[in-house]
Amino acid sequence: MLRTMAILLSVLSMCMTLVGGLVAVRIGDRKRLVLGLAAGVMLGVVAFDLMPEALEQETGEALGVPVPLLAAVVGFLTVHIMERTVALHTGYEDEFGAHHHGFASVGLLAASGLVFHSLLDGLSIGFGFQAGAGVGVAVAIAVICHDFADGFNTFTITTLYGNARKRGLILLGLDALAPVVGAIIGTLVRVPAELVGLYLGYFAGFLLYLATADILPEAHAGKPSKAPLFCTLAGVGFMLGVAALSH
Repeated sequence: MLRTMAILLSVLSMCMTLVGGLVAVRIGDRKRLVLGLAAGVMLGVVAFDLMPEALEQETGEALGVPVPLLAAVVGFLTVHIMERTVALHTGYEDEFGAHHHGFASVGLLAASGLVFHSLLDGLSIGFGFQAGAGVGVAVAIAVICHDFADGFNTFTITTLYGNARKRGLILLGLDALAPVVGAIIGTLVRVPAELVGLYLGYFAGFLLYLATADILPEAHAGKPSKAPLFCTLAGVGFMLGVAALSH
């Protein structure tokens, strides 16, 4: 019975992911607004979701610093080194994403990370129901609340780096299915909390770099406008609200 509930709630999570991705598809022409909102949501995910969860899952320290924070720095530097190595940035062009073409692997890697994060969301639902129906439902509500943002970001960040819309839709589909797969696995097996915390910290640094070094500059390139800034603030505020409701 509990396993059935976990899977049904993960299906609802899948639907919310698809809705988020389809919204990104439909308003794709308003690129700067989409980017501003995506950056805000990503910053909110890092600050209010990934890092708190990472620090909760992995409480160890190295050199006097919490291990998830070190992992975040490594994640941040991973993307930075990748981009600097291929001399990706030579200035921001007026055409959206022009300098990202030819470096589609960054978008695929980031989107794959979001898919894996969604898989972990599903695992969390399964683990929650192992602890009891009340815990499982609470975790599922938290997952459903932010899966809209996951779907939105999966499609946006895939296409931002020069990948075709078809590839973005494929990643969106995988991201939508991931919580269901994770929930099924989560009702059967357990994953060491330390490894989960380490990964979440690494991925938080990865997203932080993409949001601040790539997406935000892209959102504000071209003719000055305050609209992308308001969208960024709205994205951060949305994720803050999700975090507040989740707790």
